[in-house]
Amino acid sequence: MLTGAQTWEFRSKPTIIGAATVVGPEEGNGPLSSSFDFIYDNLEIDEKTWEKAERKLLQHASSLALIHAGITKEQLQFFIGGDLMNQIISATFAARDIAAPYLGVFGACSTSMESLAIAAMIVDAGGAKYVMAGTASHNCTVEKQFRYPTEYGSQKPATAQYTITGSGCAVVSSSGTGPRITHATIGRIQDMGIKDPFNMGAAMAPAAADTIVTHFRDTGRGPEDYDLIVTGDLASVGHAIVKDVLSRDGLSMDKTEFNDCGLMIFDRDRQNFVMAGGSGCGCSAVVTYGHIMKKMRQRELNRVLVVATGALLSPLSYQQGESIPCIAHAVALEREAGSA
Repeated sequence: MLTGAQTWEFRSKPTIIGAATVVGPEEGNGPLSSSFDFIYDNLEIDEKTWEKAERKLLQHASSLALIHAGITKEQLQFFIGGDLMNQIISATFAARDIAAPYLGVFGACSTSMESLAIAAMIVDAGGAKYVMAGTASHNCTVEKQFRYPTEYGSQKPATAQYTITGSGCAVVSSSGTGPRITHATIGRIQDMGIKDPFNMGAAMAPAAADTIVTHFRDTGRGPEDYDLIVTGDLASVGHAIVKDVLSRDGLSMDKTEFNDCGLMIFDRDRQNFVMAGGSGCGCSAVVTYGHIMKKMRQRELNRVLVVATGALLSPLSYQQGESIPCIAHAVALEREAGSA
């Protein structure tokens, strides 16, 4: 049901009964490596093109998620997915193999929580028992489409982020064991006039701040009600900005752990090629469905708010001089009582 202006409260608390994460070599060499289900040792993912490599990541993660959920492909009733490629081709081709009824979504890097929120809504409304949410990104496909091909070797500014190579999928059900989905706050477009595609963190920070404030207003909760609040991929530049914006609004995040998936997935001192930090559709997906869910299973986290952010530009809009509209969607998770 709708609570407040922009938040869905899921009375049945749909359950993530199985999730899976598949990543590339750089992510597998980062601090969260032990949380991922499979790590490829090559960026090609044993495919002939970057686009086929990205598709394979999503196909692999979705198949593992079904196994972890203990259901067959035939039992899956809906698949909600998207990615950063034109016409969301990675999700579409993966959906062809999954063969479940498909809803393609695009929220740029916020797609992980957008798809999870829709999956939870379908289950909570009684529209299905098993729904999968999934997304993926690949460093070389995104660089090629939105900036410059990796082979070009262009110099990047310190504000630039490194698109992660990875995929995360989750199966949501009306019953079973696992983290519960309690709320989803659907964001509004925020556009501060930033036009630099090498400064996504600054562009997306206002959207993250707006959604966080809205979530607290709609639910009556505050930072102290969560063990962890994590933004999607603001990285070092955007994360600092969102903390400043929230502080100016009188909202201190000192009563919770406040972090960012783009900062968590890499060791920026050791992996300095990532510049400001990680980004991409797969960023918040693999951190949430891998690291965060592992911490919830181990009872180290009881309640988490994931605020996935997305920059909704396209190559065409950038070339025509448009600014970058941004969005953030938040999903609240809580550990199932008594779970190990």
